[in-house]
Amino acid sequence: MGLRAAVFALVLAPVLTLSPCRSFSQDAAGNTRRVLTRVAPEYPRLARTMNIQGVVKAVVWVAPNGSVKAVEVKGGHPVLAQSAQNALLMWKFEAGPHETHETIEIRFSP
Repeated sequence: MGLRAAVFALVLAPVLTLSPCRSFSQDAAGNTRRVLTRVAPEYPRLARTMNIQGVVKAVVWVAPNGSVKAVEVKGGHPVLAQSAQNALLMWKFEAGPHETHETIEIRFSP
């Protein structure tokens, strides 16, 4: 990776400093869906080398059977975002009567 990419990563993407990994899940009625299977994201080598840490916030669309249909990253360092997205696609939630969206925060620290 070149110096240009490193500068881009540091200048254009500030590191968030939020609370530890939490998941917030509510449907329209205010009910929550429990996470049954969490897959920990891989800490990217570039992030470790550059000592990048922070939180990635994402919205996860969950099918009625509990599988993740889609993930949309809403915030966080781009070097960490792809790893978080890959992990969230493997999560499994409890089954529900309809599709829901869940807001998830994943903390990365070396």
